[in-house]
Amino acid sequence: SFNAEIKTDFDHSIGKINVVPQDIGRIILNLVNNSFYAVNERAKLKAAGYEPFVIVSTKRKENKVEIMVKDNGSGMPEAIKEKIFQPFFTTKPAGQGTGLGLSLTYHIVKAHGGEIKVETREGEGSEFVIQLPVV
Repeated sequence: SFNAEIKTDFDHSIGKINVVPQDIGRIILNLVNNSFYAVNERAKLKAAGYEPFVIVSTKRKENKVEIMVKDNGSGMPEAIKEKIFQPFFTTKPAGQGTGLGLSLTYHIVKAHGGEIKVETREGEGSEFVIQLPVV
């Protein structure tokens, strides 16, 4: 077990967008689970003053809606960042990850006409940003 602060910042002016709610729910659940894993891995290092957090936010930008999941976990090396959306690629030890989560996330976002981007710094955390069109 571990403790992490989860922060939310939702833009209530977004209104309704045309998506499959179950698919978007799976995406957010996958990204939040990955963030919890990353902050837990970093917490195991027992660095002084480390306070794990995960932020989930939404905002409207012109004709798009952004969903952002950010953490201050372990982050990823640049070489791994290029591979994370490939099927069967995982950063987790054998038996702890299927390697399908981010690949499926990528394909669901694309099927909705959107984009997914990641910014990460090894040892500092990651930020996934999904942009979906407003129809």
